Amino acid sequence: MSLRISNSSLSLRRKVALITGASQGIGLAIARALAEEGCNLVITSRKEDTLAKARKKLGSRVLTSKCDVRDPVSVQNLMTAVKSRFHRFDILINNAGVAHPNLNVHDLPLDSWREVIDTNLTGMFLVTRAALPLMKSGAVILNNLSIAAQRVFPGSSAYNASKHGALGFTNTLREELREKGIRVIALLPGATDTAIWNTFWPDAPRKKMMRPETVAQAVVNALVLPTESTVEELVIMPSVGTL
Repeated sequence: MSLRISNSSLSLRRKVALITGASQGIGLAIARALAEEGCNLVITSRKEDTLAKARKKLGSRVLTSKCDVRDPVSVQNLMTAVKSRFHRFDILINNAGVAHPNLNVHDLPLDSWREVIDTNLTGMFLVTRAALPLMKSGAVILNNLSIAAQRVFPGSSAYNASKHGALGFTNTLREELREKGIRVIALLPGATDTAIWNTFWPDAPRKKMMRPETVAQAVVNALVLPTESTVEELVIMPSVGTL
């Protein structure tokens, strides 16, 4: 795969980017966009087969690592692999996330609640905490939260709770790291055509949704801002009306 380095983002060339949940959807689109800008990539997923497929799409400058973000041991093994290969990383994209079927609170199983909270919120905390020793001034953390971090969707209580909590975590992290020169960005995309809708709403009108590549382009634009500036919240929504 040939890399297409844009004049506006030469600052990303040879940066090391870690992207969790990067084997499909928005994560894979961001990985592709960063590969095209010359980044070295570390991508994770719970499933080795999807990781292998993603690597074929991304080229040779990619380290794949199976990782369950809910598991502190798995997360630490990931960081050990990153440190061994690259010694540090410059961009952390917390993208791993899951959903649950559209069920009201009284019908939602506890196991479903726990899986969503553990993945979308606790997993973000575990990865970020383990990553910080490998990040220096000028680095960027971008957390993919979804517009559900600011809005409420009936039938999605665990998902809404996880994303609202993740926004609070992100905002706190930004203030803690501001003096260290590490930027923290909350990514809040609206409806995007990814596999997560198979769980949420299988019959959702996909033609009204954004493409993952559109979100990825917005992410690259935010990452290449000069270091004396930042985007704190990146909201990107479909332009064709509400779903």
